[in-house]
Amino acid sequence: MTTFRKTKIICTLGPATDQGDTLKQLALNGMNVARFNFSHGSHEEQAERFQKLVAVREETGLPIATLLDTKGPEIRVKDFKEGAIELKEGQKFTLSIGDFLGDENRVAISFEDLYQDVEPGSRILIDDGLIEMHVDEISGTDIICTVDNGGPVSNHKGVNVPNAALSMPFISEKDRSDIEFGIRQGFDFIAASFTRTADDILEIRKILEDNGGTEIQVIAKIENKQGVDNIDDIIRVSDGVMVARGDMGVEIPFEDVPAIQKKIIKKTYTAGKQVITATQMLDSMIKNPRPTRAETADVANAVYDGTSVIMLSGETAAGLYPVEALKTMVRVATRTEQDIDYAKRLKNRDHTEENDITNAIAHATCTTALDLNASAIISVSSSGRTARMVSKYRPSCPIIGCSTYDHVCRRMNMSWGVIPMQLELQNNPDDLFEHAVDSATANGLISEGDVVIVTAGVPLGVSGTTNQIKVQIAGNIMIRGKGVNGSRVSANVCIADSAESLERDFKTGDIIVAKDTDNSMLHYLRQASGLILESKSSNSHGVIAGMSLDLPVIRDASHATEILKTGSYITMDPKRGTVSTAKN
Repeated sequence: MTTFRKTKIICTLGPATDQGDTLKQLALNGMNVARFNFSHGSHEEQAERFQKLVAVREETGLPIATLLDTKGPEIRVKDFKEGAIELKEGQKFTLSIGDFLGDENRVAISFEDLYQDVEPGSRILIDDGLIEMHVDEISGTDIICTVDNGGPVSNHKGVNVPNAALSMPFISEKDRSDIEFGIRQGFDFIAASFTRTADDILEIRKILEDNGGTEIQVIAKIENKQGVDNIDDIIRVSDGVMVARGDMGVEIPFEDVPAIQKKIIKKTYTAGKQVITATQMLDSMIKNPRPTRAETADVANAVYDGTSVIMLSGETAAGLYPVEALKTMVRVATRTEQDIDYAKRLKNRDHTEENDITNAIAHATCTTALDLNASAIISVSSSGRTARMVSKYRPSCPIIGCSTYDHVCRRMNMSWGVIPMQLELQNNPDDLFEHAVDSATANGLISEGDVVIVTAGVPLGVSGTTNQIKVQIAGNIMIRGKGVNGSRVSANVCIADSAESLERDFKTGDIIVAKDTDNSMLHYLRQASGLILESKSSNSHGVIAGMSLDLPVIRDASHATEILKTGSYITMDPKRGTVSTAKN
């Protein structure tokens, strides 16, 4: 079976992805979610970009999800007369309100009530913290400051006020308009920028509910101290969390950000929610074709921490090497996952407080898959919640998330370890489970003879009813016996009645099927791929010969010479003692 990457990747779309077939190349090379940054671009531009994504999705057949990232309640300086100024350390500078053009002494800001939220001594940062000043006094609506760290400031640069509880509304008219636009377009996720409290998320949910967008999931972007302080309540009401380290590193001391990142990742995935690690992950690849070693370590550490998703921002939206950046992230994530002992993590995980039925079934599913060395977990769900609950336990095998709804499949594409697969609706649960296993086999996600764990809820179509675990072997099991030696192998059959029949029918690499063997067959056994014996004896000639030649051997395969036919293609699995039909 193919190795699947468990950690998902978000790519931000922008001018760089509008060029040629870049968007299609991102889809084919591992993009799971396309992010639309609504801090930039008009609705017309975003609609055109969205339709291009839909076209690529249809062309490739890949369930790429879409994420609308709101601008959020941010503060910016307005325009300067000359477009930019140079601030010097020690000089006075005033932040004010109005529509005047700024100069080297004062500038207007977008949030008119900021003067009410700061006080003498408050720190104010501009342009991601490159400019720093402190408040000397408040005069009317003017905030008079002294510059502590100077530099150039141009139009519309961001303003941050660390540790201040800002009174500005969470949802601006622009954000409301953007969210309503996203509902009409059919976005799968909304990322709520600068989330401060659980009420902020509930405010967005109210807009979704009022406008027919309840299927859209809400991701809380944690970017300031308020959001960090309220993280438990925010996780409870959201569908996921983004650790947005850019503004977080401005609002919060940068040396605290790594510890906060680890804490939020663990809290979020433990709650069964998606967690995204974002900002500056491969920032140098905006201009360079190769990442720095520090950047690759940053990506790897997020994967080690258990993040569900890693995100590319400017690297794909405006960089010179968008596809190369994605390929780099895929390589680092895939290699890092190979180094993680997921089985050990599952065994060591404390789940005593997670005592609802869905969690209990999800945990049992993962431990059963581990005990049986299952090739995959197949989760059948109407909402995708079952797959998300299984995902939280981070099993070592892939989770094949099945749903009859395309939008649910897209949403599952954000979940760690989940491979979405859309199914046709069936008449009853047993037919649906069988259809899921057959479809997974047909799509190359599992192989004939694989042990899979199927989990689902009955009655079907009712969210939150996960209550079944079923162990199933993929494909048509023709014979069961006792495995003696070797690993699974697929090849053509040669029925061996005698050395003469082998001389007539045998081709190098065939699986020999016999009641037992004798010395006259040794020449052919040396060229065989496997040996299936009807003999029950563990000391038969065939068992001893097969073990000495290190052949895969199954004994006690009742009626094998009658059931199997020379030239048919089969899979024999000594570890499970099964013989099944296979596709050549």
